Parts: sequence; C-alpha cells; structure tokens
Amino acid sequence: MSEALNPETPEAVLDDDADQAEEEKPLKQRKNGLYPGVSDELAESMKSGWADTELHGLEPIPQAAYTAARRAALSARFPGERLVIPAGNLKTRSNDTEYPFRASVEYAYLTGNLTEDGVLVLEPTSGGHKATIYLLPRSDRENGEFWLSGQGELWVGRRHSLTEAGQLYGIPASDVRELADALREATGPVRVVRGYDAGVEAALTDKVTAERDEELRVFLSEARLVKDEFEAGELQKAVDSTVRGFEDVVKVLDKAEATSERYIEGTFFLRARVEGNDVGYGSICAAGPHACTLHWVRNDGPVRSGDLLLLDAGVETHTLYTADVTRTLPINGTYSEIQKKIYDAVYEAQEAGIAAVQPGGKYRDFHDASQRVLARKLVEWGLVEGPVERVLELGLQRRWTLHGTGHMLGMDVHDCAAARVETYVDGTLEPGMCLTVEPGLYFQADDLTVPEEYRGIGVRIEDDILVTENGNRNLSAGLPRRSDEVEAWMASLKG
Repeated sequence: MSEALNPETPEAVLDDDADQAEEEKPLKQRKNGLYPGVSDELAESMKSGWADTELHGLEPIPQAAYTAARRAALSARFPGERLVIPAGNLKTRSNDTEYPFRASVEYAYLTGNLTEDGVLVLEPTSGGHKATIYLLPRSDRENGEFWLSGQGELWVGRRHSLTEAGQLYGIPASDVRELADALREATGPVRVVRGYDAGVEAALTDKVTAERDEELRVFLSEARLVKDEFEAGELQKAVDSTVRGFEDVVKVLDKAEATSERYIEGTFFLRARVEGNDVGYGSICAAGPHACTLHWVRNDGPVRSGDLLLLDAGVETHTLYTADVTRTLPINGTYSEIQKKIYDAVYEAQEAGIAAVQPGGKYRDFHDASQRVLARKLVEWGLVEGPVERVLELGLQRRWTLHGTGHMLGMDVHDCAAARVETYVDGTLEPGMCLTVEPGLYFQADDLTVPEEYRGIGVRIEDDILVTENGNRNLSAGLPRRSDEVEAWMASLKG
C-alpha cells in the first residue's frame, strides 16, 4: 500500500486562497516518508495538463423519487424545525488505514448518497422544508490536495462534483466544509441524528436536546417499518444473490473440509462483493458444535463430514439493503437420524411461524406459533416436563431455543431497532413489512440435561418474509427448506 505525503484530512491543505493555505497550514510530512517535500516546479507541474472530466446530463438515481417522498414525510412530521442528518465519517482501523465506509441508514434512506462526510439538512420554510445535501466537492487541483492528501482523488478515487451530485440525488448540493459555521449561526429549533458526526454535533451543542433528537431517530426508524416498492425490489435482489452464495458454498464443501470454516466465509463473501456492496453482517459459518453459538463469526473451526453446517449469511446490495438467511446443512449431504429429527422439528416450527405472518395479525404471532411447536417437541422428547402451556408460561423452552424467532429486515439486518415497542414488537403487521422467521434448537456440547446424542447439534432455519395484501411472500423460497429437499439440492450441486 503506497504512502500519501499528507495523511491528514483534506481540510489540512484546503483553503479558498491556496497561497495563504500554504503559509498558514504547511504540508505535514510523514515521519518516515521517502520524499522530503514538494518542489515549486513539481507543484506547478501538477496544477495543469489535466482534461476536464465534469459529467453532464446525469440521470437521477433509481430511488430518487422514493427518497423525495421520504423527505416529504419527514418534513410533514417536524414543521418549522431544522433537521440535520449526517452520513458519518471514516473510522480509523489502525494508524492511517480506515474501515470501509458505510453511510448511516437514516442518511442513505433519505438521500441515496453513500459517501462519507455528507450531511442532509432540511431548512424550514413557510411551505415545508428546503433540502440541501452537503458534500465534499471534488478534490482541489490548484492547491495539490488531489494528489497530496490521503483522501485526495488520486489516492481514493474521484468524487462527484457538487453539480453532478445535485443531478444524481435530486437535491441541491453545497460544500460540507461550510456547514459547521452555518449550523453554529442557525436560529430556531433544531434536531440532529446523533452518533455519526462529532463535528456536526459540536456545532449544534447549544441548540439541541437529547429528547428531541431521539424523537427524530425514532420517527426515521418507524418510517422504515413499511417498505416501498423500490425497497421490496432491493430486498429481493439481496436474497437472490444470497441464494447463489449458498449454492457456491455447497459446491466447495470438500475444500472447506480440507481447510476450515474460513473457506466457507470467503466463498460467500466473494459472491457478496461481486454482486453487491458487501455482506450485510458478519457471516456465521458454524460447523459442528459451533452451530450452538448463535453468533459464531470467528469461523476458524474445522469442517467435518458427518457434522452439520449452520450457515447464516446475507448479501448487502449497493443500496444497502440486506438479506438474512440461514440453512443448516449436512456436510456430507445426508442428515443422520438424530440430525433429521431435530431439523424436522425446527422446520415444522418455521412452517407454523411463516403461516402466522398475515396483514392485520399481531407481530408476535409468528414467534408464538413457532415457540409452541418447539415446546411441544421438547415435551414429546422428554427433555422438559409439560404440559406445553406450562413450558411456554415459564419460558422453559428457552434453554434450547435461546433467541426470538425473528426481526424486521431492511437497510439494517435488525432494522427499525429504534422504533417504539408499541409500533414494532407490540404492533400489527402491514403489507410491505419485511421480517425474518428463524426458529432454532441448540443443544450445547456440555448440556448434561439432554441425551448424549443431542449434544453439539444446533439447527436454525431462517427465511425473509414480505407481508403482502393477502398473506406473505417468502423472498428466499429459492433455497429448499424441507430436509429431503435439502439433501436432493445438495446432491444436484455436488453432482
């Protein structure tokens, strides 16, 4: 990885007057950089001889009409108030390397823009709000920022000009470096989405309250409970890529046996990066007893024939919508008798849960339906004393079921997390909502309350379910779920 001369942010070298900037903010050199500085002749050479690359006549991004509608709903909810929604900043991984940037969900939902340092501001007007998207403009060629800064164009790639950004996102764009001063001078009520941009929050420190800001965050979380047509399409894209990723994994299970769970993780990640933006969360590639650890993301264990593989993974699209799918697969292609017994019980529970996902029904219904089936199975197997109603009332099944049976899905894998309880967990399902149904049974390797043959077996089956006008649609139906169908599917892929 090459070294930029200046590891600082663009602000360290940028100024409207380049000469003044050089006098007041001299270029900072790396302690162990190989070049001592920049000669006047080189600096002058780098200023000229570059073609004009401005893009003209750009079409708006596909979701521009939808993001406009979302901003209109936000405007109607908070009339007369200035609303500030940041994208966030780069975060240091180590020394001068950063984590890959992912824009805040609230910002991406309202703009479609995914670049660091962006800020959406809705200024109150007599008729609603005026939206402005504040971004870093293209890096400056006159003062050398484009090749001297670690975030310059020649180091990290071309940014859109402000004019280009306005065309793409359907929002007038301004220079974000001017925003802090404008916010400090702002008057009237202000709300900001906290936790993403410390500089923005500092500029507003005497103008906002935690309670009012939380109301903004909650509203934006609840706004995402019902997906629009664009969002449903993106979720289906994410799931379709995820299905192909699962197929990729089955085809290379022999290579995973020769190495480790990491081979499975890497195989799925390749599909996610080729067809999407990334994985939506850390892939869980849990073989053998690791399947009993709910969020096993170390993925450094062995993959052995005769064991099960619990693969919980999802592709994230370029618009940041993620799938979340789990299958528990026999590594050698065939379930053993005890594996099939446990798997079929989880399948039956999932079938009951999916059937309970209906418009007008309670959100909790799918969880209750799935847990009832699992509790009944545990009683039938003699692992817990019945009757089933007693088990459910006391939550005794949770020793082996552990987690809730699902969650909302969208731009976050656990989407809408800040929504009020009465609109989410205690709410009613509506067409356009998307949730996972994912019951599981987990018998820990050291659980002495179950027969030895159960120990070390973990099974989860998870699908992404879209609530429709007349029922539901399983977005991940492209992956078989029934045990005999799973075996046939794996055989066809390996064959």
